[in-house]
Amino acid sequence: MAATAHIAGSPDHLTPQQRELIDLAATLGRERFAPRAAAIDRDAVFPFENYADLRAAGLLGICVPKAAGGLGADFSTYVMVAAEIGRHCGATALTWNMHVCSTMWAGFIADDLDMTPEQRADHERIRAIHFDRVVNQGKVYAQPFSEGGAAAAGKVPFGTLARKVDGGYVVNGRKIFASLSGAADYYGVLCTLDQPGATQRDSMYLAVPADAQGVRVFGEWDPLGMRGTVSRNLEFTEVFVPDEARMMPEGLYFQAAMRYPHMFATLSPTYMGLAQAAYDFTVQYLRGEVPGMPPVKRRMYPTKQVAVAQMRIQLEQTRALFLQNARDARIDPDRDTRMRLYAAHHTIMESANDIARLAIRTCGGQSMLKSLPLERIYRDSRCGSLMLPWTAELCVDRLGRECLYEPGERDEEGG
Repeated sequence: MAATAHIAGSPDHLTPQQRELIDLAATLGRERFAPRAAAIDRDAVFPFENYADLRAAGLLGICVPKAAGGLGADFSTYVMVAAEIGRHCGATALTWNMHVCSTMWAGFIADDLDMTPEQRADHERIRAIHFDRVVNQGKVYAQPFSEGGAAAAGKVPFGTLARKVDGGYVVNGRKIFASLSGAADYYGVLCTLDQPGATQRDSMYLAVPADAQGVRVFGEWDPLGMRGTVSRNLEFTEVFVPDEARMMPEGLYFQAAMRYPHMFATLSPTYMGLAQAAYDFTVQYLRGEVPGMPPVKRRMYPTKQVAVAQMRIQLEQTRALFLQNARDARIDPDRDTRMRLYAAHHTIMESANDIARLAIRTCGGQSMLKSLPLERIYRDSRCGSLMLPWTAELCVDRLGRECLYEPGERDEEGG
């Protein structure tokens, strides 16, 4: 049996925690997640069993600070672990990302933001409540932001509104493609403080209990790929949440979004994992080592050798950008780092599907069977470039503008 590549290329440069957590994700992926992936995809159901395993392994709290009982992993560690999980079940990795993002926004990202002493003390008090739910109660947080308009792309304020009342907020609005709908315990709703002249600077980030009065999950869910995310619609009608629902102080989400753009590329590790999975399967297939199939070797044909070499080249190019992006993540990245982030996110999303396409062509007719994972990997990987907040098109648009315009520059009319 051929050895599979480490998701980080070589583990030699990793920290002990990174090696340990990636190994843990690999074991869970091989033994638990991969065997369940076909049924999850076929039935378009949420991977509850996988989440029970994540909970038992402590991975729901991977980015919760150690002082709060979590594992205290940084951004770089998280994205490599997420890619390893994506290698075995894309839907599990993608939904887990939505949960972990909630803890990162409230955790190490908030630590680097500018706050008044009063805001800092209030945030420390409130986030302890959220972290306790994750670490000690095993609660799952979602992060619904898409509303079918320009808000999820960062162009206009969120249409979902939070009205300040005594002791909390009243939320009204609607989210679409809300991953973990009906499965999460709390929906980390991005919304706008309901006040005259509100702008994006008035964004709010509130954890709404799934069982709160006025919360409704609705709509069918039968998509092309990523079927286990169960991203149905959410509606909030006069939903009251207490002040302790804040994941960040009022107005701080906008600052975080402006100063930590790498958070908008946390979907891409899932697709790095899918790219690796497509390559892994192709090598297994050509060597005659796919479990449950006759041990027929096809590796001796020059066309197969050329194809798998092309796949490996594209995979390593993608991995190099993925790992550089992981190392680059920080508060207030410079302009070149931000442009490299757009390029990396676009490359990972598009390359995942391109490598899966090459895998299908190389493996031939067998690859179309739903009894094998490649057909699912292809469908899942196609979804990545469509996902807000940074679709492939938006990455190209942002990158093109930043390549050609210095900050504050604009063309004269008629120029």
